[in-house]
Amino acid sequence: TLVAISGREVEEEEEVEQVEEETKMLSVRNQVCRLGKALSGARAFSSKATLPDLPYDYGALEPVISGEIMELHHSKHHQAYVNGLNAATEQMQDAFAKGDVTTQCTLTRAIKFNGGGHVNHSIFWTNLCPKGDFRPPEGKLLTKINEDFGSLDNMQSKLTSLTCALQGSGWGWLGYDKTTNQLFVKTMANQNPLGRFGVPLLGIDAWEHAYYLQYKNARPDYVKAIWEIVNWKNIEERYEAAISA
Repeated sequence: TLVAISGREVEEEEEVEQVEEETKMLSVRNQVCRLGKALSGARAFSSKATLPDLPYDYGALEPVISGEIMELHHSKHHQAYVNGLNAATEQMQDAFAKGDVTTQCTLTRAIKFNGGGHVNHSIFWTNLCPKGDFRPPEGKLLTKINEDFGSLDNMQSKLTSLTCALQGSGWGWLGYDKTTNQLFVKTMANQNPLGRFGVPLLGIDAWEHAYYLQYKNARPDYVKAIWEIVNWKNIEERYEAAISA
């Protein structure tokens, strides 16, 4: 009897593992199908992703972020995501033409990673401004921050704590959920975009390449300092666009 029960438990575990694996594969197939529909138009690959120009010089964010870091971060790291995204989308077009589902699944992950890196960094650059141009948030955004977090200090403290506590690489975000009409703070691992949770307003890059040359392993010092160069005007514009869409 004991052997029979043990065997049944093994069978049940195997059944659960099989269902989980089939669910994962179905999810990947669904992502591929959605991606295929999105890329099926004639214009899907008519233009490539490009590295956006910065709205300031590499040294403009000093002393908070050094010019050396900004140049490497923008011209090397962000450029690598752009190159990876373009290469993966071109390969995906070929994979769809050949009906190569295995390659499609692999490239879906590459597109998510590199595409996320491109989107996240494109937002990040505009979220920052030279220290001399800094001003606190105001208007509708400040009112909403006070309504949802109690105060600007509370929001900054929550986002700072989450970002500093993030294990490995990723991003800390202030976002807006249209469904609930709420601002929220959240971390995302690696280059995963915030999009499916809400509208990204402010992103803090917590990858070491964003700060290590200057702050070494002291991520909290970097995150604390970055509040001195947050471009609240840009974030206000993003929030007002989100609530009016």
